[in-house]
Amino acid sequence: MDSTRSLHSCGLFGTLGRCVRGKSLGSHKHHGFWACSSTACGKILSCRSRLQVPLTGLAGAVGDEGRMAKKDSKNIVKARAAVTKPTYPLPEAVGLLKQVKYAKFDETVDLTMRLGVDTRHADQMVRGTVVLPHGLGKTKIVAVIASGDRQKEATAAGADFVGGEEMVEKIQKENWTAFDALIATPDMMKVVGRLGKVLGPKGLMPNPKTGTVTLDVASAVKEIKAGKVEFRADKTSLVHVPVGKLSFDPQKLVDNATTVIGAIVRSKPSAAKGKYIKSVTLSSTMGPGVPLDSAVADAAGKH
Repeated sequence: MDSTRSLHSCGLFGTLGRCVRGKSLGSHKHHGFWACSSTACGKILSCRSRLQVPLTGLAGAVGDEGRMAKKDSKNIVKARAAVTKPTYPLPEAVGLLKQVKYAKFDETVDLTMRLGVDTRHADQMVRGTVVLPHGLGKTKIVAVIASGDRQKEATAAGADFVGGEEMVEKIQKENWTAFDALIATPDMMKVVGRLGKVLGPKGLMPNPKTGTVTLDVASAVKEIKAGKVEFRADKTSLVHVPVGKLSFDPQKLVDNATTVIGAIVRSKPSAAKGKYIKSVTLSSTMGPGVPLDSAVADAAGKH
């Protein structure tokens, strides 16, 4: 699909259907090609043409032409309307999220940061871990793949699942991933490496950079149980990190968010040029995004 928007040769603003090789306009809705549905035009674009015409009440993304845009609920519209300032101090943002809460469950509070890095370059990747001072509000399920005495250490530290090659086989054959974090000792990585296709897409693959490949399995288990979280810039240079539950005391959410922001600020790659922290937003699962002022990142970096 040409990314530029262009008019169909009829010059009319017909809605879009999906084009098949038939002549009936009603036969277009289940296929991925374009057709002009203007009754004044009545033309069907060839499957090779696929020109994009202006939409009337239909989604603009390919594959969404036949769906009506989903209407936002009154609750989210009201919550978004409460965000009236361009930016907020962190404590005020936390208070606002609590004020506009309407969901009946305990929502997770997330921090999103847009960074001035190009993650296509390895020397500009931002990745690391940080232990939240007040945890995440839930205990993570931790699995450990180790051998010998390391298994006993992991069990004593509170690991939920401990094993060796038999656990690797279980994960590989059954796609078993009933855990939130997986720790492995370096000597077991030769067999754990086979699990890339299962664990990689779920972000569960042990990695030395995140402290999940280590000989000190006891400390690794305790840190994760205490509220250790991972942060990583995605391909759009965004970092998303949970910082607690909306039911937390406001100061605990402020402390957790400040800790995460500080860790990301200190992880600035030396190769990154220009402004590093472009924006910071605090949000809850069902709530609006509340933009934070730039002073938040400056203060957290000195924390």
